[in-house]
Amino acid sequence: MAGGKKLQERVALGRTAWMLADFVILLLLLALVARRAASLGERGGTWLAALVCEAWFAFVWILNMNGKWSPVRFDTYPDNLSHRMEELPAVDMFVTTADPALEPPLITVNTVLSLLALDYPDVGRLACYVSDDGCSPVTCYALREAAKFAGLWVPFCKRHDVGVRAPFMYFSSAPEVGNGTVDHEFLESWALMKSQYEKLARRIENADEGTIMRDGGDEFAEFIDAERGNHPTIVKVLWDNSKSKAGEEFPHLVYLSREKSPRHRHNFKAGAMNVLTRVSAVMTNAPIMLNVDCDMFANNPQVALHAMCLLLGFDDEIHSGFVQAPQKFYGGLKDDPFGNQMQVITKKIGGGLAGIQGMFYGGTGCFHRRKVIYGVPPPDTVKHEMKGSPSYKELQAKFGSSKELIESSRNIISGDLLARPTVDLSSRVEMAKQVGDCNYEAGTCWGQEIGWVYGSMTEDILTGLRIHAAGWESALLDTEPPAFLGCAPTGGPASLTQFKRWATGLLEILISQNSPILGTIFRRLQLRQCLAYLIVEAWPVRAPFELCYALLGPFCLLTNQSFLPTASDEGFRIPAALFLTYHIYHLMEYKECGLSVRAWWNNHRMQRITSASAWLLAFLTVILKTLGLSETVFEVTRKESSTSSDGGAGTDEADPGLFTFDSAPVFIPVTVLSMLNIVALAVAAWRAVVGAAAGVHGGPGIGEFVCCGWIVLCFWPFVRGLVSRGKYGIPWSVRVKAGLIVAAFVHICTRN
Repeated sequence: MAGGKKLQERVALGRTAWMLADFVILLLLLALVARRAASLGERGGTWLAALVCEAWFAFVWILNMNGKWSPVRFDTYPDNLSHRMEELPAVDMFVTTADPALEPPLITVNTVLSLLALDYPDVGRLACYVSDDGCSPVTCYALREAAKFAGLWVPFCKRHDVGVRAPFMYFSSAPEVGNGTVDHEFLESWALMKSQYEKLARRIENADEGTIMRDGGDEFAEFIDAERGNHPTIVKVLWDNSKSKAGEEFPHLVYLSREKSPRHRHNFKAGAMNVLTRVSAVMTNAPIMLNVDCDMFANNPQVALHAMCLLLGFDDEIHSGFVQAPQKFYGGLKDDPFGNQMQVITKKIGGGLAGIQGMFYGGTGCFHRRKVIYGVPPPDTVKHEMKGSPSYKELQAKFGSSKELIESSRNIISGDLLARPTVDLSSRVEMAKQVGDCNYEAGTCWGQEIGWVYGSMTEDILTGLRIHAAGWESALLDTEPPAFLGCAPTGGPASLTQFKRWATGLLEILISQNSPILGTIFRRLQLRQCLAYLIVEAWPVRAPFELCYALLGPFCLLTNQSFLPTASDEGFRIPAALFLTYHIYHLMEYKECGLSVRAWWNNHRMQRITSASAWLLAFLTVILKTLGLSETVFEVTRKESSTSSDGGAGTDEADPGLFTFDSAPVFIPVTVLSMLNIVALAVAAWRAVVGAAAGVHGGPGIGEFVCCGWIVLCFWPFVRGLVSRGKYGIPWSVRVKAGLIVAAFVHICTRN
């Protein structure tokens, strides 16, 4: 570091014992594949199907070994920024919301308030932009009220050094106080602030569109006749820091609802992020951009300073093209019953990625260099790929016709980031509306070479992949306390909807021109980083292999065959050892992360359920889209109202950890497998009893029974759903469809 104490330190983490365990499991997998291949000529089609699936499992294990192989962590030292305060760049903070029904405005308000209260030497360098793709006057009203409350909340947080600055979380517990008159004054201030927040929450929760439009006056006139999918750009400056008085300073707050038209593709969240990028460019043009989802509040008030340690702390900025904080969740249900808190994968895979080319861009909790989003190559390639500053025409072809946007992009690309005179943000509203138009991107590079990349529902992974393929690296920001916290979806429908959306987008990337394989061959994506991307992008591809393997057990029991060695065969030791070693390995990972055996089981169970449902439907969806038979549809995951810190679990539920169902097609495959394995076990058990009585031997062995029994245990929520009622029971439409498929499968297996 030039001229001062170090701001960050890269620490390699040892894992020798885990490496040995990795190789033991890999050798067992290879031994299983080799033994099966050697005896393939003596067996039938089930043996061949098992060989193909097991070879795929070995490949997936190699991918995971690579991802975990060389973990590192980054220690940050924000106190050492004291001598570089003048160097701290401005930050534009983006919050995205899409549906006021699925993402209640109070959630967005808490996230915004936590960002407005961040610790930063000069809050005039911070600006918060909220993108509302729902074009909801209720959301705009909620943010206007939040801006008024922020005048009280932000000074309170700074004055009392509040640790958690999302009000709903802060007021969910009693204040921590000591003794003395100062504490008494604090308690009075705390009680007053809590009362003000509760009034704010009631106003927002009780707000309705009709009342707002009737009583709001000219402020909400732009929402009249505005339809969610058909309206002009709406930009409102809810707070301009330049007009603040001493003691009430907090960052700018701007509301944005980009133009929508049925005649134009809006490109989901990626389109919203690109409009945010352009609007912020003509209004504040900060060189650093932070984006968070509406339900992911800033849990560490110094998160921006920690990020600056990584953005400024390397001798070469190529190592921090973007800084990603891992997704962590508050108030999670005990033992993670829906397997979506991702604690182990975040620690094991996330730390491993940090040791290669960097953590994936996760779509939230990420600090981007604006110039990286603009497609500027890393420093070691600039001299080879760029000759001087780009011309006005070149910038116009890439960024569009806005003169203000062209000038701001020139400043970013050239590195001319000196402090500029403060401007009245209201004077920039018309410019912002211009760059928010539907037609603005036509003929430009937005969504391709510049901005968030279009072409996938997981625009975050795709955009991060483009950045890594350009040669940039990323840094992992894993602070204590966690930088950001969000709410994980609960219930079966919400969890599987989220997994299906992710898997669909990931497979779209894998088979597109943006594939990491092509990025390694033709660009600057490292081979190990390519393999790391394949860990997640192969999720939906795993579905058909895992489905095939799950069907082998019931097929063999119904047809009186075998696809595994019998217990008396020497080869039986290999799959038995592999089964035990694999599950013990993962159990120990969970224990090392401080999680329970039940959490391990819940996550293992949910991976089996997700593979046979969400990943499978994602695989079929992308195949149909590729064939031109359907289009992918973006589905917003429901967020529970964050008025308390219980993680969104409703108080009216007897057990929020129980699986819930609806009639969505995603539940059909797992219901089929549950019913089929139960039928197969019953038929095979009857046949075994009758065969033993008649002295007949042969057929399936203990391995097939264990496989089917294990699947029934993994799918136990669905087994329970078959005999339950209400939302905890599988709907009859799903049961009937699943029953017909099971009957057809059994008929095919037993007709000979």
